[in-house]
Amino acid sequence: MNEISLKLKFLRESIGISQSKIAELIGTTQASINRYENAQSSPPLKTLLWYADFFDVSMDYIFGRTEQPQGKLYTNNPNVIEAVTENNKELKQFVDMCFDASSPISKKLKNMLVEMLQEGKQ
Repeated sequence: MNEISLKLKFLRESIGISQSKIAELIGTTQASINRYENAQSSPPLKTLLWYADFFDVSMDYIFGRTEQPQGKLYTNNPNVIEAVTENNKELKQFVDMCFDASSPISKKLKNMLVEMLQEGKQ
């Protein structure tokens, strides 16, 4: 929580406004802002989202996961195919054989096939 407190204080001070002004903008009290900035209490998610939107930074930045205000840029790449086929070697072989791994559309087609197979089980 200390990292969040430091970020909230840094963001506020970076534009030179008081705790009272931030509190007014958010719709809370100066005492609440003081507790958040001094790690005496955790700000609610709604407040953290307000900071992210107002200061145009990512939640990753606020949570101290990165020093880049725009946050980490993730490629959404869940291991759905592996999870679905891990206990079924025949299904994994079938899915792998259906698509050429060097094809740019291969992964998308595999995911569609897995989704169809999952729907068929229900």
